[in-house]
Amino acid sequence: MRSRSDRIRHAVGFELIGLLLLMLLGGWLFGLDPHRFGLLALSFSVLAMVWNYYYNRLFDLWLLRRRGSVLKRQVDRVLHALLFEGGLLVVTLPIIAWWLEMTLWQALVTDLAMVLFYLVYAYLYNLAYDRVYPVPPGARSILCESCRS
Repeated sequence: MRSRSDRIRHAVGFELIGLLLLMLLGGWLFGLDPHRFGLLALSFSVLAMVWNYYYNRLFDLWLLRRRGSVLKRQVDRVLHALLFEGGLLVVTLPIIAWWLEMTLWQALVTDLAMVLFYLVYAYLYNLAYDRVYPVPPGARSILCESCRS
């Protein structure tokens, strides 16, 4: 499994790059006030960063219990991205509607556009991250004490 510092580097890098891209594209694509949208994106970035850390740990524990390894196959990466974004959608939808003064339907469309952006981005970022910072060979199949049944 990855170390705590590696997980923190992963989460911070993911959020900083994602936030920059979203702030550059978001206001323009949605026709919203960039400052107001930027504050929303920053808030969601902090929320997502915390969720990212815990979610990735839980997902790795699940992979370890299921297969005895944290190495992700293609199907694992797709499931990983879908579940991550689905969890965020449940929390962010009412916040978007309130903050941007839109209907829930408009907020859903806005949120789904952001989810689509982050689905593609999460897949590409995690693929690149695993190539730049591969899991050390000795840590690929080590089961932690709390993971053993």
